[in-house]
Amino acid sequence: MQNTKTLTTQEVAARFHELAQQEKWFEIQDEFFTENVTSTDPADSPYFGYAEGKADVRKKGEDFVKQIEAVHSASTTAPVVGGNHFAVGREMDITVQGYGRIQINEIMLYEVKDGQIISEQFFY
Repeated sequence: MQNTKTLTTQEVAARFHELAQQEKWFEIQDEFFTENVTSTDPADSPYFGYAEGKADVRKKGEDFVKQIEAVHSASTTAPVVGGNHFAVGREMDITVQGYGRIQINEIMLYEVKDGQIISEQFFY
């Protein structure tokens, strides 16, 4: 879907928030991620590392979802927008294959250019 006008970072963040509240993460990717989007987890993450390109970033997300055996709770804060970035807080209490029940409290940082998300970074 092509937008007739380029969305602002604030508008992207607002729509992101709307979808995140419904746990529609792949819809967020479909709607906003550029073809050359990057996704970066902390260097010492036991879960995931770096992915580049819309297909690889999607696969990274799908691989994570496949490992989740149970979601006990999950929530995402409202976005905080600064310039061409926005950040949200994310808390998950999940049971993950090979790790057991874990709590993830993270900051998710997104960079927007021309109404599209060009990078996501996770801090946990």
